[in-house]
Amino acid sequence: MAAMNLNRKKQRVDELAATTGARVEGNVDAGGIKDAEGVSLLASAWRRLRRNPAFLIGAVVVVLFVLVALFAPVLTGHDPSTRYLIGEVSQQNNPVPKARPGFPLGGDPVGRDLYARLVFGARNTLLVAVLATLTGFVGGLILGSLAGAFGGWVDSVVMRVVDIMLSLPSLLLAFSIAALFGRASQWSVILAVGIAQIPIFARLLRGAMMAQRHSDHVLAARSLGVKPGSIVLRHMLPNSLSPVLVQATMVVATSIIDAAALSYIGAGNADDTQPEWGQMLGQAQNLIDSYPHLAVYPAICIIVVALGFTLMGESLREALDPKSRR
Repeated sequence: MAAMNLNRKKQRVDELAATTGARVEGNVDAGGIKDAEGVSLLASAWRRLRRNPAFLIGAVVVVLFVLVALFAPVLTGHDPSTRYLIGEVSQQNNPVPKARPGFPLGGDPVGRDLYARLVFGARNTLLVAVLATLTGFVGGLILGSLAGAFGGWVDSVVMRVVDIMLSLPSLLLAFSIAALFGRASQWSVILAVGIAQIPIFARLLRGAMMAQRHSDHVLAARSLGVKPGSIVLRHMLPNSLSPVLVQATMVVATSIIDAAALSYIGAGNADDTQPEWGQMLGQAQNLIDSYPHLAVYPAICIIVVALGFTLMGESLREALDPKSRR
């Protein structure tokens, strides 16, 4: 009985070997899949992204937002700070002008074109969000590079500073930094929001560089006598930037929300000749019962744009993450 079972197993192995050999001769591997040309990480990520509805929706929102910000003067023929409808505002029974030809969304409480302020608000919102993200990225790049490259006591000191900053909510930290400035302005908002984002970039970059310290190409460079500075700048840092750049896309959304929150509570830019969505939202709170559209329009803009950056950032992270590939 044992001999019969052994003969059956040998026969089965011979059949599998013959089948495998036939597949190899037909240019098919053992799994029955034809040989395919290899693709790069970016090409593979793009193949997944272009079939991802979340990424496409986010990309469309972001592109439209950037185009509106860049071509704001073309999209509206009115200046956002000129009081075109001030004559009607002076009437006690008409504190907020209604929509009419030339003013599709009407005016604000001081007679300025609400549509023009929303369009130009996209430009200032984009400026604040991008510059704040760059501030956080540069600061995090410096701290994360120091911690990841040197390790030891340098890593301990930098990470303790980062932990202290992370112990506070980003909005509370941004408000505390903004309060240090004598007079609130657009630049104070940029610096406050940007500094609050530094620990996110620093911790992410430090983790990526720590993983690179023991990689084969870094060990090979050390064995060849390459200087530590060159190893960090030419080998470790470039290979650690991918997750940080993806994170920057999502930080733009956070920066938009934090900047709007600072402006809403009065810690933002006090110059209303430079409209910004959070500033408009704060100015509308006294009239929200009678004229809710003054707050609804900028709120919708903030939500949609922040959602667009978040969808695009999450899709990029999943597409570039080897663990999420199928």
